[in-house]
Amino acid sequence: MPRYVDPEERVRDIVAASLQALSEGGLAELTLRKIAQRMGGSITLITHYFANREALLDAVMEYVLVDADVVLEEIEQIAEPRDRLRVALQWFLPDTEEGLRQERARVALLTHQGAEPVIRRNLARMEPAMRAVLVRAVEELVPADELEGTVDMVRVWVSGIALSVVEHPEIWTPERQLAALERFLKVLSLVELPAG
Repeated sequence: MPRYVDPEERVRDIVAASLQALSEGGLAELTLRKIAQRMGGSITLITHYFANREALLDAVMEYVLVDADVVLEEIEQIAEPRDRLRVALQWFLPDTEEGLRQERARVALLTHQGAEPVIRRNLARMEPAMRAVLVRAVEELVPADELEGTVDMVRVWVSGIALSVVEHPEIWTPERQLAALERFLKVLSLVELPAG
């Protein structure tokens, strides 16, 4: 009797293997054949769920976008604005193996966005999702006319620390990332916000 495989679980496994491949070797490692080899099966293991690499890339990006939706829902439940900001910023830190893997994969995809329309299209979807998390995290902490500029500054900090961790994970340990986050939060609070 054939063994039952949960299709949703199989798709998650394929996406995880794809993120790992991107993280380790960039876009060159993201072929249906190479992902199947990583999973110990034939190419039909992948093509049963994804007709081509474009569909696989869409699934990888969707995984990241769903994660953004989850954190947005989580921070919606936090009443204190400064706690909301801390949780949102911590979510951006690649302070776990999975977080670092995702960030390495994202950087690998960024380098190919000019050559691959599917990557460009999905990255265009990702940026608004990331900004939505940041908007919700800071909107009650700054005047409305400073919201966009503050989100820009926070987005640059988030991107900078993520790239630093990808470049030098041995330096940017999880503890150091959290310490940098706390320092950034202190720096943000040094600025006296105008009344209103």
